[in-house]
Amino acid sequence: MRVHRPQAQQPTPPFNAPAARRLRTALGMGPEHVAYGLRASYGLPYVTPDLVIAWERGTTVPSSPELTALAGVLWCSTDELMGAPRTLREHRVARDLAAEDVAHAVGIDLLAYERMEESGNWRGNERQSTALAKVLDLSLPDFITVTGRDGRLADLLRSAVTTRWQTYVRPVGKVVPLERGLLEVVLEELHTDYQDRTTAAPAWGGRPAATGSGGSGRDFLDRVVDHFWSAVRASAY
Repeated sequence: MRVHRPQAQQPTPPFNAPAARRLRTALGMGPEHVAYGLRASYGLPYVTPDLVIAWERGTTVPSSPELTALAGVLWCSTDELMGAPRTLREHRVARDLAAEDVAHAVGIDLLAYERMEESGNWRGNERQSTALAKVLDLSLPDFITVTGRDGRLADLLRSAVTTRWQTYVRPVGKVVPLERGLLEVVLEELHTDYQDRTTAAPAWGGRPAATGSGGSGRDFLDRVVDHFWSAVRASAY
């Protein structure tokens, strides 16, 4: 199936294809009805039923203007049609904000802000970072992700759980602005959890089994950031 459409001029937002199909069928609409609505009401003359089906199958995704129009036809918010945003740009699109709006709210030149979106490298100062989190309604985990700190956090956490966790309380605190006492509790818990997964158990003949390289330990290290945020939520409440 060939789908013809203009070259997208806007960034492509994350898209929840199953949600689009579910919302359409709940309204009793066929792909042809959605396509007609997009052409007639939103000035998208190239949209065909085949393109709507391609969106719903995930073989292509709507651009930002197409997503906004699709939400209008399906009588829903754009949030309902979006997958979980990960990047700075995706969070902005999820809030239906223009780049100009975010740049103004944060106090950054528009071109400088757009370069940050393109590179995925946030360079704002503390005041601007606080304003960014507010305007985009970012949770702390989301803020760490969109400002490009996930990789650094993962490296520190892996070192903390495999060596002396006490050494990494301050470095982790520089990446994640949490109370020291909470970080100590969380890092100790992660360290204990990892060590429990990889502690040698006596084997036949009294020889210890191999440690540190088991599947459980590797999986824990691969998902250590997720484990960290789960522990933070559990310890904070």
